[in-house]
Amino acid sequence: MAEPVRTGLAELTPTGFAELQRTCYAELRHVMDRHFLNADILVPLARDGKSRHWLLRAKKNTAWRTVKRLGKGEELVEMEVSYHTRQKDDSLPIRFQARAIHYQRKGFQPQWLLTSLLDAEAFPASEVVALYHERWELELGYDEVKTEMLERQEAIRSQKPGGVAQELWGVGLAYNLVRLEMERIAEEADVPPTRISFVMALRLIRDEWMWLAGASPGAIPKHLRRLREEVKRFILPPRRSQRQYPRAVKIKMSSYPRKRPRPVRRARSLGPLRRVRP
Repeated sequence: MAEPVRTGLAELTPTGFAELQRTCYAELRHVMDRHFLNADILVPLARDGKSRHWLLRAKKNTAWRTVKRLGKGEELVEMEVSYHTRQKDDSLPIRFQARAIHYQRKGFQPQWLLTSLLDAEAFPASEVVALYHERWELELGYDEVKTEMLERQEAIRSQKPGGVAQELWGVGLAYNLVRLEMERIAEEADVPPTRISFVMALRLIRDEWMWLAGASPGAIPKHLRRLREEVKRFILPPRRSQRQYPRAVKIKMSSYPRKRPRPVRRARSLGPLRRVRP
């Protein structure tokens, strides 16, 4: 039996994240946005779970004290927990430790990563950095759900909380079933799952689902094997990691017209004035 896909839905606010903490699985790595650098989120996440860890990028104004240098570009650091935060949760310590990793990708500014993965030998810095940049696969997942699956019709039809939850879980279940089949196809083709085209896999699964409605149950395994062979044709080429796209904008968009200097118009000469006799 295949291992179940571990997912969770929660509003990404400190309150919603606290709810997610209580239901998330053990031995899980949480790769988060840098705005979640809060002790009331990170400390309970790693403390109250079995082998649960977090990883995020540090802000420019993040302050810490170096406790020990672990290697080139790696430090064991200690950060203060504010008095206001400890007033809200008296179980928080005065300080908590993290591992800081300094790195720079070609064409980009140097960055610091903070993580609760303190063992530098078990979790090398290069693997931690690569894991953090896989976080952007989540943005591609949002596009696949909204654009390809829902066809930009993200409105929830249900008017009751139970119906809303049912619709959301239905979308998540359908998406993960497609992803699970893509993972099996990638395993057979010996390529990473990100090399399988989600768009083509979704279209083929939809078509096959319609045809299977009139097929006998004994023919379903044969159709699934044929489906996997067809999806293998849509293996994407390897990603070009050497491409560089720093964040920048060409023209700042605005609803107001651009203010341009107007040319000075010269008055047209009417010639010498003539005196008219009465």
